[in-house]
Amino acid sequence: MHVAYLGLGIMGQRMAANLIKAGHEVRVWNRTPRPLEGAQSAATPAEAVQGAEVVWMCVSDTAAVERVLFGPDGAESGLKPGMVVVDSSTISPSATVRFAERVRAKGADYVDAPVTGSKVAAADGTLVFMAGASEELIARLQPLFSAMGKTVVRMGDTGKGQAAKLAVNLQVAIIYEGFAEGLMLATKLGVAPERLIELIQSSMVRSGVVDYKAPFVLRHDFTPNFPLRLMRKDIGLMLGAAKEMRVKLPALETVQEIYDIADEEALSDLDYAATLTLLEKWAGIEVK
Repeated sequence: MHVAYLGLGIMGQRMAANLIKAGHEVRVWNRTPRPLEGAQSAATPAEAVQGAEVVWMCVSDTAAVERVLFGPDGAESGLKPGMVVVDSSTISPSATVRFAERVRAKGADYVDAPVTGSKVAAADGTLVFMAGASEELIARLQPLFSAMGKTVVRMGDTGKGQAAKLAVNLQVAIIYEGFAEGLMLATKLGVAPERLIELIQSSMVRSGVVDYKAPFVLRHDFTPNFPLRLMRKDIGLMLGAAKEMRVKLPALETVQEIYDIADEEALSDLDYAATLTLLEKWAGIEVK
């Protein structure tokens, strides 16, 4: 298929590379020019989408999606009837609905398909997609989903993919923070961190979040798989959506305070697991 891929960040560059590996013809654009082997490069989103069947986006936030689609030299000017715009960014569900309406006014279709999985899953082509679209549209895009991921779960119509992603990341943020606090308390009480992790992985509190993050935590390796600044952005989206829907999220409000302090402490470009370092600082010990 002819694909315009917009956004070559931590996830996007790996996803686009897998499309190329699967034999699709890919033209790429990134805000900061970044060539990708096997792909043509475009100077603007409008140029990138010329002749494309599918426009796939993976950018940082709601404002970035709006700029890429509708800003000067945005993709909107090149949209044609029959094209499909797919957004794998994590953005506001209500904004997604508005963007989809504007795209459909050009005769194109719109799918929100955020992902779960790390940069490792993006590189391996084992991402899980949460899609807001019809079954027919998902089937049409299946060759592209299959090149980049292992599973596509249809969550409902437009915006429901983004809604599901916020719910998933909410749990990730809270589960990790619970793990970090439990680990800190146990360490302060004299339990070896590796022994506690062994116990966790043998008990009912075991989780994929802990399984994935524990080796990095024990090495104190906070190289960004998912940067803290992006999780903080997602927490803001979660609380914004909750306010729109009149839903109270008290645990998440507390976690947001941790992320706000982490930002003040210049941790935003590290992995979100670096919130542990704040607990270490306050407790006066290091978990390692």
